Amino acid sequence: MKKILFIEDETALQKTLGEVLKQEKYEVFSAFNGEDGLVLAKEQKPDLILLDLILPKIDGFEVLKQLKKDPETEDIPVIVLTNLEASENIGQVIELGATTYLVKAQYSLQELTEKVKKTLGE
Repeated sequence: MKKILFIEDETALQKTLGEVLKQEKYEVFSAFNGEDGLVLAKEQKPDLILLDLILPKIDGFEVLKQLKKDPETEDIPVIVLTNLEASENIGQVIELGATTYLVKAQYSLQELTEKVKKTLGE
């Protein structure tokens, strides 16, 4: 069973998307801030990370930087899932090593699930 770490501070989205992914037979771990997300990434070694950019404690940009500079986590694909639509943010996270950049408002849960499957090569 593939493992997904979802670093997101919006409880409703965590719960809803987490349930959808569990129905698709993924094991889902949740972190509500960047600090906990980094700890879980190292402990759980997920196959994929879904990452928001606006997070308490450590923001998503810094989380991504730290994930990509750590040999233990650098190869984990990261899908950024955020409400920030500015093109400079998109460029910055792709430069930092994110696999995909998705704006929450533009995707349904089904479309997000398809992106997850595609990123995991399923």
